[in-house]
Amino acid sequence: MASPLTNPNFRWLFSAQICSLVGVGLLTVGLSLAAYRIGGAEAAGQVLGLLLALKMVAYVGLAPLAESLLQGVPRKAALVTLDVGRMVLLIPMAFTTDIWQIAALSFLFFSMSAGFTPLYQSVIPDVVQDEDLYTKALSWSRVAYTLEAVLSPVIAGGLLTILDGSSLFLVAALAFSVSIASILLAQVPKTTAADRKKPFWQRASKGLRIYVRTPRLRGLFLLNFALSLSMAWVLVNTVAYAGARLGDSERYFPMLMAFYGLGAGFGAFSVPRLVKRLGERRTMALGAIAFAACGAVFAVWLSPALAVLVIVWIGFGLSSSLVLTPGGLVITRSAKAEDRAAVFAAQFSLSHAGWLFAYPLAGWLATKVSLELAMLILSGLTTWVTLIALRVWPAQDPMARTHAHPDLPADHPHLKTVITTGPNQEHTHTYHIDDLHPRWRR
Repeated sequence: MASPLTNPNFRWLFSAQICSLVGVGLLTVGLSLAAYRIGGAEAAGQVLGLLLALKMVAYVGLAPLAESLLQGVPRKAALVTLDVGRMVLLIPMAFTTDIWQIAALSFLFFSMSAGFTPLYQSVIPDVVQDEDLYTKALSWSRVAYTLEAVLSPVIAGGLLTILDGSSLFLVAALAFSVSIASILLAQVPKTTAADRKKPFWQRASKGLRIYVRTPRLRGLFLLNFALSLSMAWVLVNTVAYAGARLGDSERYFPMLMAFYGLGAGFGAFSVPRLVKRLGERRTMALGAIAFAACGAVFAVWLSPALAVLVIVWIGFGLSSSLVLTPGGLVITRSAKAEDRAAVFAAQFSLSHAGWLFAYPLAGWLATKVSLELAMLILSGLTTWVTLIALRVWPAQDPMARTHAHPDLPADHPHLKTVITTGPNQEHTHTYHIDDLHPRWRR
C-alpha cells in the first residue's frame, strides 16, 4: 500500500478526525462570538481569556487522569462515548446567556477532548502497523490540523452569512455526529487488558513516569517546547504585525496565515522522506532551527517586502511541520502497545503546558519591546532549547539494548521470551520503560 488512506479503518478514523477538527474549529469561533455577546465590547476579551484558560487547565491537568479512568474500557466505545459527550454539550452552548454557563460547558467539553485526542492518537499505530505508512498517516493528520486552523474561520464566515453566531454550535454538533458515525464504521483493534489492581494515582502517572525516564521522550518535549517559544509569536502577533507594519490586519493577516498553512502542508508531506533519511531526532531539530532562522531573518530584515514576508511565513509553516509531525512515531517507538495511550496522554499534557507558557510570553514580549525584537529573542530561545534537547536525546539511540535482570528467577516468564547468555542471563530486546525495566539502560 502506497498510502495509509488505502487502509479502510484508517480512512474512517481519519474522516472522524477531520469532522472532529471542523467541530472544534467552529466551536472556537462560536466561543469568540459568545464572549462578545455575553461580555460586550468591554469584557469580551476577559470572557474569552477565561474560556481559553479553562481549555489549557483541562488539557494540561486532566489528560493523564482521563487516560487512567478509561483503562479497561474498549477503545472504540470510549472514543464514541467521548464524541457523543462533546456533541451533546454543544447543543446547550447555543442557548447560554451567562458567563458561568458557557464556562462550565466549555470546561466539560475540553475535558472530554483531553481524553479523546490522546486515545485517538494511540489507536492509529495499531490500525496502521507498517512504520512507513504510519509516518505518512502522521503527515495526513498534521495536514488536517493545519487546514482546520486555516479553513475553520473561512467556513464559519460563510455560515455566518446565513446563520447567527449561536447556530455555529449546532453546526459543530452536526460535525461531531458524522465523526461518531465514522468511528462506528471503523474496526479498532483491542489492547491488552490494563492492570487495574494498582492504585489510581500510580496508573494515572504511568505515562508521565515513562515519559520522564526515556531520554528520547524528554528530547521530544524539549523540541516541541523550543518550537512553541517562537511559533507562539506567529500565532499571537501576526495579526498585530499585519496591522502595525502592513497597515491592514483584515487583509494581510489571513493572507500570511494562509501561506503559513501552505508551508505547513508541504512540510508535513515531506516528513516521511526526511525521517527515512535523517531519523526523527535530526528531522525535528532541523525544523526547530529552521523556524528560529526564519524568525531571525524576519527580525533583522528592515522593512521587508511583501514577497519576503510570504517566503518567511511559508518557511514558518514548513519548519513547524518538521517538528510536530514525527512526534507520534517517537512515542510509538518508546512505549509498549498497552502503554501508548498513557504516554500519548502525557505528551498531550506536557506539550500544552509548554504552549501555556509560550503564548503569554510572546504577547508580553511584544508589548515590552518591538515586534521584531520580540521575535529575535524568542528565536534565540528556540535555538538554545533545541541545543539542550540534542544533548538530552542521544545521537546514538538504538531501540534494542542489552541488559540483565539478576533479581529475576531463571523461570520468570520474561526470560523465557528472550535468548539469554552468561551467569546474569543477559539478553537484548527493544527496550521500553515498564515495571520490569523501571530505569533507562544506557
